[in-house]
Amino acid sequence: MPAAPDFPPAPDRVTPRRALISLSDKTGLEATARALHGAGVELVSTGGTRAAIAAFGLPVKDVADLTGFPEMMDGRVKTLHPVVHGGLLGVRDAAEHKAAMDAHGIGPIDIVWIDLYPFEKTVESGGGFEAAIENIDIGGPAMIRSGAKNHGYVAVAVDADAIGLVLEALQADGATSLELRKRLAARAFARTAAYDAAVSGWFAGQVDDAAPVRKSIGGTLAQTLRYGENPHQTGAFYRTGERRPGVAHAEQVQGKELGYNNIADADAAYELVAEFERPACVIVKHANPCGVAVGGDLSEAYARALECDPVSAFGGVIAVNRPLGEADARAITEIFTEVVIAPGADEAARAVFAAKKNLRLLITDGLPDPHAPGEVFRSVAGGFLVQSRDVARITPADLKIVTKRRPTPAEIEDMLFAFTVAKHVKSNAIVYARDGQTAGIGAGQMNRRDSARIAAIRAREAGEAKGLGRSLAEGSACASEAFFPFADGLLEAVAAGATSVIQPGGSIRDEEVIAAADEKGVAMAFTGVRVFRH
Repeated sequence: MPAAPDFPPAPDRVTPRRALISLSDKTGLEATARALHGAGVELVSTGGTRAAIAAFGLPVKDVADLTGFPEMMDGRVKTLHPVVHGGLLGVRDAAEHKAAMDAHGIGPIDIVWIDLYPFEKTVESGGGFEAAIENIDIGGPAMIRSGAKNHGYVAVAVDADAIGLVLEALQADGATSLELRKRLAARAFARTAAYDAAVSGWFAGQVDDAAPVRKSIGGTLAQTLRYGENPHQTGAFYRTGERRPGVAHAEQVQGKELGYNNIADADAAYELVAEFERPACVIVKHANPCGVAVGGDLSEAYARALECDPVSAFGGVIAVNRPLGEADARAITEIFTEVVIAPGADEAARAVFAAKKNLRLLITDGLPDPHAPGEVFRSVAGGFLVQSRDVARITPADLKIVTKRRPTPAEIEDMLFAFTVAKHVKSNAIVYARDGQTAGIGAGQMNRRDSARIAAIRAREAGEAKGLGRSLAEGSACASEAFFPFADGLLEAVAAGATSVIQPGGSIRDEEVIAAADEKGVAMAFTGVRVFRH
C-alpha cells in the first residue's frame, strides 16, 4: 500500500484557468461554455464536443494540441496521455509535482466536465454486443477518477447539476471551494462506480454468469425521502438502469411526496396487477394484497376487490392494469386512498382525483412484463442476497390432479387465479378466491393453519359486509404458496367453504393431505412450483 505523501494542505479556494469538456449529451453545453469563457477559463475539448463549442463562436483548444498526438483508433485513444492526466493529478503546491509539470510542459486542468459514453442507454435501447462494447467509455472514467482523486485542486462535474454548482461558485466568488470540490469528487466516484456496475452486470449476462465473483449495484438518486419505514429512519429512493414500467419511472401527477412505504406498496401492487389480462384491480396494505379482482371494466374490478377486505383497504394503495376513466376515479375516491398507480388516466379522471389533494396519482408508460427476467436484491448484515425475479406462471396443463374428484373448469380457473395472488402474498400465504375475486387472504403467519384461519375470518366478514349471510369463501378455491405440511391447514380451508385446493405438493405427508381431501370430497391439484415470498 503506497504511503501517504507529505503534501501541503489543499487550498480552500481555486480560481480555475482551464476546463476540459467531453460530452455525449451536449444539452446545456453552449450556455455553460459561454459562462466558463466569460469567467476567463480556457476551454479544452475533444471530437464532437470541440466542434460544437467552436460552432458557438467560442475559442476552444483540441486535446491533441496539448498532447501532440492526434485522436486515433476510432477515438479509443485521445485523452489517455501524461499531459492530460498530469494536468489533472498534479499537486500544484508540491515541489516535486510542480517541477515535473514544468519540465514536461504540463499545464493544470482545474475543471473537468465529462458525460460518459451512453453505455446504459445503448443496452436499454437493444443495441447489440459490439455496439455496447464500443459505448464502454475508457478515457472518461479515467479522467473523472484522476480529477476526483486530486479534488484538492480540481472540480469534477459528471452531470448538469454538478457543472451548475461549479458555475454558481464562479459567479459568486470567482473560485471553487474545497468543500464543493470534495462533494463533487464523492459524486464523481459514485458515477464511475455505477457505470462500472452497469458494464460488469451486462457483461456477466453476456457470458451467462448468474453468480459472478464480484457483484455491484448502481443507482441514481430519484428522491430523498422524509424518512424510511419509520420516522426515526432515514430513507432515499434510487433508480437503476432497468427500464421496467412501475413506480420508479412513473409520473406523479398530483399528491404529497411519496414515502418509503408508499413506494414499496405501489411496487407490490403494480407487479401483481400486471399478472392479469382482464381488467383488474389490486389493493395493497403494508406490502400485502388485501383485495384482488378482475371484472368487465375497472370500476367493476375495483368494487369486487374492495369487497374482500374494505377495512384494510382504507388508506391503501390501488393498482389497475387499464387507463382510468372518470367513473373509476369517482369510485376509488369514495374512501381514503394513499396512492393510485395506473398505465394512464384521462382528463376527466384526473379532474376527479385533483379534488383529493393528498392522494398520489402515479401514471406509468405501461405494465411490467411478469415473464421478463430480472434480479431482486435484499440486504443482510455484511452483504446482500441476489435472486432471479419470480416469473413462475402456472397453466392448466401444469396441474397434476391428485384427488379422486377432478376439479371443474370453473374451479381450475379459480385455483389459478388464487395461486397467482398467493405468489404476491407474504409467506405463509393462504388465498381463497372465486369467480375472479379474492374472498379471503391470510398473510405472513408462522404456520399455514393460522393463515388459513385468518383468510377464513376475512372471507366471513366480507360476506357479512356484503349482506350475503354467508362467507365469501363458500365454493371457493384455496391456494397455498407452499405445500401443506399437515392436513390441518387443508381442513381449515374446507371448513371455510373451499371446494378445491391448489398447492405445490412435495411434503412427506402428501398422501395424508390427499386422503383428507378425498374424505371431504375436495378436488386438489399440485403445481410442482413453490412461490414463497418473504
